[in-house]
Amino acid sequence: MSVYEYISPCHFGLEAVLKREITDLGCEIVQVEDGKVIYRGDETVIARANTFLRTTERVLLKVAKFRAQTFEELFEKTKAVPWEEFIPRDGKFWVAKATSIKSKLFSPSDIQSIMKKAIVERLKQKYHQDWFAETGASYPLRVTFLKDEVTIGLDTSGESLHKRGYRRLTSKAPITETLAAALIMLTPWKKERVLIDPFCGSGTIPIEAAMLGLRMAPGRNRSFLAEEWANLGRAQDYTNARTEADDMLIRDITMNIQGYDIDRDVVNAARQNAILAGVDKQIHFQARPVAELSSPKKYGFIITNPPYGERLEEKKALPALYKEMGEVFAKMDTWSWYIISGYEDAQRYLGRTADKNRKIYNGMLKTYFYQFPGPKPPRAPEEPKCEKNAE
Repeated sequence: MSVYEYISPCHFGLEAVLKREITDLGCEIVQVEDGKVIYRGDETVIARANTFLRTTERVLLKVAKFRAQTFEELFEKTKAVPWEEFIPRDGKFWVAKATSIKSKLFSPSDIQSIMKKAIVERLKQKYHQDWFAETGASYPLRVTFLKDEVTIGLDTSGESLHKRGYRRLTSKAPITETLAAALIMLTPWKKERVLIDPFCGSGTIPIEAAMLGLRMAPGRNRSFLAEEWANLGRAQDYTNARTEADDMLIRDITMNIQGYDIDRDVVNAARQNAILAGVDKQIHFQARPVAELSSPKKYGFIITNPPYGERLEEKKALPALYKEMGEVFAKMDTWSWYIISGYEDAQRYLGRTADKNRKIYNGMLKTYFYQFPGPKPPRAPEEPKCEKNAE
């Protein structure tokens, strides 16, 4: 069975979470870079990584890496890649996305056009034909230029992996499923502990927490582009991955996960999303302002994505909102708080400096994951050991 290198992108600042996931999948880590992890494994990794990874947007099969500073050099080095090993005679192929950072070649449209021509020339020679109908499966390519270093990846996922299939209804500023999962995985929350999101929006954080607690694979209910490929991997790989996902699912537990939002319509949308995800029995949703948040439980977790004022009129309300949050959360004195926000004065108005503060880029938006861990719950007393009777 062939061994390949794979590339999985993630939010800047969350590489360590993705690396841990990939290691748990049994793959060999090759390199960790800003916003991506490169790893190695056989063909079955295509199906398993797409099915099980929670914190990446897609799984790219790494095709080639080389330097190019001129379009002529790009054409010749692209043409030298053994494309016949990846794209069949009837395959539909194109450069779906080209990004360039600190490189001499920076025009996406020119890069896409030249690389397509180079691939066609290579396949003409190898398949001994002058024209390609491209009526078969799709093979989209993603190309990045970084300081003139070109990396080419074949997209095995198709639709971004953050699209688990459950979020049909969204709130005004939703957090992506992959980011929500990564934030939860950065905390020590376990399924036995209470979790509350007081700004739950369309329910993404509570739903991803429930999926984690149930060991529900994020890709178990969706398809992937590479399933159409007859030349890379096997249909059985996807059947095996889904069987593995079903076998690891925990079906008989109840968790205490709560989602609140001031907007009743948004809460109703969150409930519908939870039903679609198959986790509605694990989550209690309710329309409630943060001022009314309280819990008789101890040692719980608040993990939330509160407003942080993208519009000017919203910014004016932030000091009062964050002050209120700080006062309400402080009353739950055994609880841990984890807050992602792009509001620079968040700690000032929360009234407390975070124990840890991780910078995370949500797209192009710089945010901070403020971490306020609470006390650990006391250990349960050990059962007394019976002494053996003396003879």
